[in-house]
Amino acid sequence: MTENKTDHACYENADPDPEYLIKSIAEQGYSLETSLTDLMDNSVSAGADRIEVLIRMDQEPFTLFLADNGSGMDRETLRQSMHFPSSSPESNRKVSDLGRFGLGMKTASFAQTRCFTVLSRKKGGSAYHGRTWDVDYLKQKKKWRILINTEEEITALLASYQSLSSGYQNSFEKFEANTIIVWKGLYKFEDYLEETNRQDSLKKEITEVTSDYLSLVFHRFMERKANPLRIRINNTVIKPFNPFPIHETDVRPIEYRHRNFRTDTIKIEGFVLPSRSIDESKQGLTQWTTRNRGLMDMEGMYIYRADRIILFGGWNGIIKKSPKLQLARLRVEVGNSVDHLLHLNVAKSQIVIPYELRQAFLRYISILKGEAEKEFFNRGIRKFSGQKKAGSIQLFERRSSSKGVVLELNADFPILKELRNELTGNQLSKLNWILRMITTSINKIRHVHEDVAYNSTGEEDGLSADSIISGIVLLRENGMTPEQIKKDILPSLGFSEASLPEEIKQLLKTDLHGYQ
Repeated sequence: MTENKTDHACYENADPDPEYLIKSIAEQGYSLETSLTDLMDNSVSAGADRIEVLIRMDQEPFTLFLADNGSGMDRETLRQSMHFPSSSPESNRKVSDLGRFGLGMKTASFAQTRCFTVLSRKKGGSAYHGRTWDVDYLKQKKKWRILINTEEEITALLASYQSLSSGYQNSFEKFEANTIIVWKGLYKFEDYLEETNRQDSLKKEITEVTSDYLSLVFHRFMERKANPLRIRINNTVIKPFNPFPIHETDVRPIEYRHRNFRTDTIKIEGFVLPSRSIDESKQGLTQWTTRNRGLMDMEGMYIYRADRIILFGGWNGIIKKSPKLQLARLRVEVGNSVDHLLHLNVAKSQIVIPYELRQAFLRYISILKGEAEKEFFNRGIRKFSGQKKAGSIQLFERRSSSKGVVLELNADFPILKELRNELTGNQLSKLNWILRMITTSINKIRHVHEDVAYNSTGEEDGLSADSIISGIVLLRENGMTPEQIKKDILPSLGFSEASLPEEIKQLLKTDLHGYQ
């Protein structure tokens, strides 16, 4: 130990061992897919619209290349970006900046490899610059040193990358890589798995898990109209997966909410998938789930930060997951100026919802939960198309609607059918009034009723315009005012007031003798 003295105090050197510290900071909860996503954040922030991930899975040690056509870096920018950290988390950033701590490239890389190189050039330039972090070298020297790659080393790495890129299918036309990250050896696969399992495990991780993850996390960038992002993993160009398929007419949105939060605005909007998605998602590829996930895996919150999903699936500790909630999805939009208040971690895979927002989230999720459970219990019920089940003797039939299971009177129920046949026209109109009010009231109590436009043909439930007029006249003769009828009676018929014939509206504005 060496003691140093100054005018004010004694101190001793506390420089950390570089090998130990790097291995420690690499354990930030990264998986292969989140590590690659963190690197791609830098690519997107640099304006890249083409990214390719290439790896030979039949040769060990595994070497992975990630290349993009973004703006690239000159020598000095590359030097700074390789330092720990390269920027402050408190710095003001562009709205579109996906970074946070200035640690992502280093920690994400060291979570998967013990040696990585970054080659880069400014867009439009020709000469690449290279820097390498190598844990074995740090272990040997016991000093924080970044290796400067020679021209020969850079040329050899470029040749390996170009050979691999051209050897796979679906290459990008006129693609020029400006930044290339090279991972030399993937220790989590090479050191911790049996030799016979390594390649199969890596192949599954790359072609299934990672592809699934990227299709979801970057779907907005892939779907944008101007310069959509395209990502290639070996032979495959990834297709975007939007977890909110609002083009499906029976996906039901819940009214969104805005909340100002310090320097940003947070928007939350819930969606309820239709019950048919339960069966359809089990039958194979659908618009409801990614290739390797089920509905329950995808239930819950989707937090978008600058259009990139940073968290999805589950409810972040606000409520518990449940089979009854597998149809519920919550879209949350946040900017990048409140990262410190949401405690976004280095891997950008975890956040903590502050107490001042938590109650607002809980209230909104409670509404979404109720609607999703209602739709879940609606599964298996098909909307009737005029053909009723043969032999049905139930007084009420059930059909699905956008708000849940609606009860309707079975017109073929024997007693009801015979009663209607025995009644005169005026008596039948009165019965239809009562039956319509009963079914509407029941469905309103069950919170599944939705007003419909009046059918001008007069065929719906046997209530013609003349029948409604006769009923209103009868109510007026028995002492009810137009205001009472509009407030207490007409809503129970279930028709939207604006759709009623003009003669009915006029009747409710005049007295019984025709005076307004």
